[in-house]
Amino acid sequence: MSAVRDVWRNLPLKAKIGTVLFAMFVLAAIIGPELAPYDPSYQNPDPALLMAQPSARHLLGTTQTGQDVLSQVLVGIRQTMLLAIVVGVFATAVSVIVGVTSAFLGGVWDELLSLVSNVFLVIPALPLLVLLLGYLSGKGQWPTIIVLSVLGWPWGARVVRAQTLMIRNRDFVAASRESGERTWRILAFEIIPNEVSLIAASFVNTVLYAIGASVALAFVGLTDLNSWSLGTILFWAQSNQALTLGAWWWFVPPGLAVALIGTSLVLLNSGIDELGSPRLRASRGAAKIAGHKIWGTDPTPVLAQLTADRSGIGEFLHSFSRDSLLDKTPAGGDLR
Repeated sequence: MSAVRDVWRNLPLKAKIGTVLFAMFVLAAIIGPELAPYDPSYQNPDPALLMAQPSARHLLGTTQTGQDVLSQVLVGIRQTMLLAIVVGVFATAVSVIVGVTSAFLGGVWDELLSLVSNVFLVIPALPLLVLLLGYLSGKGQWPTIIVLSVLGWPWGARVVRAQTLMIRNRDFVAASRESGERTWRILAFEIIPNEVSLIAASFVNTVLYAIGASVALAFVGLTDLNSWSLGTILFWAQSNQALTLGAWWWFVPPGLAVALIGTSLVLLNSGIDELGSPRLRASRGAAKIAGHKIWGTDPTPVLAQLTADRSGIGEFLHSFSRDSLLDKTPAGGDLR
């Protein structure tokens, strides 16, 4: 627990805010469907509950068919978070394997894996997503997960490769090679542990990409519309003219949930970058001296006081020399 407290204490403020906010949505994804007051697909036949505003019975109102919006949001958070995390794990694992292997082995392997990465980078992602998911939209969430994972790893692989090229020539890696360590042990115990912050940032970026892509694809109707996700809720709200009818409770809660999840991931990623970069850590403001924060571009209090003292001494000497000169001046004011 002390190690966890030390890590938490060293996290930047933005990373702490992002972690807490993201943890709240993870908790909502875990227990949310169990707390849902109604079946999200149940269509209430009561005419008074069709497109009803928020009330004590339905905290976030109902849809045009009497479905409870709160229940849909709680279930949709789980589906969206689960899809994004699975995509993040798959894509990050592939990017680490390809990036580390390519940079460490070099030669033909580096050229081949770099070629594969470049090919996937230049593939137009949006047309491919529309084409593939247009045929597979009715087969659940797995087609979306597979397509997003296949298209989401090349950027992370390029970054990991660049970092591995910097690490592979260091002394501890050379010592492991000379001692006869196997390649997989060097990669697993020497290279990858020194890239944990970079890999974590790549994972957070991939999760953010997966959430945005999955919600956008669901919003245009290219995913499985029979399972509830935040994008699916927005799709049905848009299809039933919720904005035109003024039913803000139908589209604002899922839209706000997507925005807050994205904000938490951006803050978390920015904090991870700052934690893993000495230059960014230094720019955070360093220590406090005499209760004041001292930034990298500010003079220390000692130097500032010394400058002030020198300025005061200079003014004193100047006034002293002027007064002495006036005392020695003849009455006529002529110095000749």
